[in-house]
Amino acid sequence: MYRKNAWEKYDDAQLKEVECLSQDYMAFLSKNKTERTQVTGSVELLKAAGYKEFEYGMSLKAGDKIYFVNKKKNVIACVIGNKPINAGLRILGAHIDSPRLDVKQNPLYEAAGLCLLDTHYYGGIKKYQWTARPLALVGVVVKKDGTVLDINIGDDDNDPAIGINELLIHLSADQMQKSGAKVVEGEDLDLTLGSEPMRGAEKDEVKATILAVLKDKYGFEEEDFVSAELEVVPAGKAKDFGLDRSMIAGYGHDDKCCAYSSLRAMLDLTEVPEYTSCVALVDKEEVGSPGATGAQSRFFENCVAEMLEATGGDIRRLKDALSNSYMLSSDVSAAYDPLYAYVMETRNCCYLGNGIVFNKYTGSRGKSGCNDANAEMIGWLRGVMDDANVNWQTAELGKVDQGGGGTIAYILANLNINVIDAGMAVLNMHSPMEVISKADFYEAYKAYQAFLKA
Repeated sequence: MYRKNAWEKYDDAQLKEVECLSQDYMAFLSKNKTERTQVTGSVELLKAAGYKEFEYGMSLKAGDKIYFVNKKKNVIACVIGNKPINAGLRILGAHIDSPRLDVKQNPLYEAAGLCLLDTHYYGGIKKYQWTARPLALVGVVVKKDGTVLDINIGDDDNDPAIGINELLIHLSADQMQKSGAKVVEGEDLDLTLGSEPMRGAEKDEVKATILAVLKDKYGFEEEDFVSAELEVVPAGKAKDFGLDRSMIAGYGHDDKCCAYSSLRAMLDLTEVPEYTSCVALVDKEEVGSPGATGAQSRFFENCVAEMLEATGGDIRRLKDALSNSYMLSSDVSAAYDPLYAYVMETRNCCYLGNGIVFNKYTGSRGKSGCNDANAEMIGWLRGVMDDANVNWQTAELGKVDQGGGGTIAYILANLNINVIDAGMAVLNMHSPMEVISKADFYEAYKAYQAFLKA
């Protein structure tokens, strides 16, 4: 059961492939930190590779490359295979949202000579990790006339820094007695935007200065916050991590590392697959996958139905297309960290550098809320990975009673799709700076390609 470290098998040519793929991902991740920009960036890659946006009435045949976009927050891309759609699909599903802070609808206020911006955290975070660090404000503002403004404040080297204040250690006697969950409260995660008062303003002079900057430089006014989707994310680019540059540090590896490697695996296919290949990138996983853009939406089913009809199939065979499909729920897993070994069960956890991670089940404690992949699928998958010389490992999310987590796997399993979680080991998961291994990223890419070809 010993799993060899993937780095040990690479020759010079493979080491170059690992590095090139990692650099491509780092550039993509640095540019695309939100679900909206992930969709925009993915569509750019799809178009460059010859994919066409699906239109109702299209006629599709083997080898055709198409994509669907849903509300600018989902993208599903497919290569039509040689077998009919009702024979099943090979699906890679990943989520493109990450834990963050969202700006409230009435967020701007002045207090004690400072202008601040009120937020509401999104997903599971340790709130204290978001203070006293450079942050960026990224998203869209939609004006009453429908004009959409793309906003990114803080990521460019010429932008000012913005961030959340922290209490100095000299006055933290009471704060340091609190539990980690209460050291910083959710209502205290407000960004400081400025301190210079506007001359001649009748009230809220500092807020008036910030409103003038927002209008003059970025083109929107205070009331436009009501119809804005602005996310607060860590500022800065993804970088090589470690003196040996063997890892990648960045915001949003969960789950953008799986989303990008899944998409690249399909884009780099050189032959028409036997089964229709599909990459589904979805939103809202970090809050339970609800809504029109989450995995619980009917969007995926609708796309499969459209493809069935467009390839001359019978729409009544949709249930067969789903039941015969195999899916990798491409999501990350918690890497073993020797600093926190007490939460891990060493025989059933994943390690950086040992390849793609398969989680038969996730859930918490008594497998609550889990998908539990069947043994037949895992046996088949073992053969696919070994034949492709892919390094792989299995894992659970820590010790049984330590906690747990979930992915979109159970949602697609509800459609009777055969599905298992398959992704990368991550250190510092859900923090502003997550870390993955370049070797694991490469092995996941190779695993996803092998799966699509199987």
